[in-house]
Amino acid sequence: MASMRDIKRRKGSIQSTQQITKAMKLVSTVKLQKAKNRAEQTNPYFNYMYQTVTSMLAKSGTIDHPYLRKGDSTKKAVVVITSNRGLAGGYNSNVVKLVTECADFHTDDVEIYAIGTKGKDALERKGYTIREDASEIIESPAYEDALALCKKVLDDYVSGKIGEIYLAYTHFKNTVSHEPTLIKLLPVEFDEEEISRAAESEVLMNYEPNEEEALDMIIPKYITSLFYGALVEAVASENGARMQAMDSATSNAEEMISDLTLKFNRARQGSITQELTEIIAGASAIS
Repeated sequence: MASMRDIKRRKGSIQSTQQITKAMKLVSTVKLQKAKNRAEQTNPYFNYMYQTVTSMLAKSGTIDHPYLRKGDSTKKAVVVITSNRGLAGGYNSNVVKLVTECADFHTDDVEIYAIGTKGKDALERKGYTIREDASEIIESPAYEDALALCKKVLDDYVSGKIGEIYLAYTHFKNTVSHEPTLIKLLPVEFDEEEISRAAESEVLMNYEPNEEEALDMIIPKYITSLFYGALVEAVASENGARMQAMDSATSNAEEMISDLTLKFNRARQGSITQELTEIIAGASAIS
């Protein structure tokens, strides 16, 4: 059985840790409220942007445009959004697992555009090539950051360095629900419902002044919007996950402290009993 000194030292250590986890929970809660409001305000726009562009392209017929044709390269670009800090439960590992367990992805044909050091380090250890490290973006996402990243990815796509573009991030549903999500951005793919609607429609999409100029503006806007929307949702998901993790850690620390308090009291009672027994035995021996 551990001595009272050992129990007291361990209890003090856990109490210190509990103070840290409680403080981190409070900080994450405050950050979550701001990030949640931002995500809820921007989410409808980016959802409609995705639906509108895919629907528009489905009704456009066959268009030969650099942003729409599948390149000759077999390389796949995956923009992976994680965090720069840990202590957020399975938030980072779930996104990494989403990439590593995808049947279409192999270490030799995937180029990672990393946002967040946790995802970058984990994927690098697993043998993936890190083509771009933009981890600083996740600290305070701005539309300009998403625009700059979009330009780099699209330049690589048009130049033939990559043939497909994917986005891996954590979709923010609510405070306690966050879903790792992987979507294909280019070449645009259409579901069966969109294809059937386009086939039934006799009128194709009309572009003004012409389809090339229109798509030169629309596609970068589409990609940038999805990047920015994913960044905003990822920040909200990260703080939600960290708040939950720190809440669980604080509760676990409370249970451990209660258990150690009980053990300490038992050890102290045993020590007192032993001392009384020795005193009584000594008094009996004298008499």
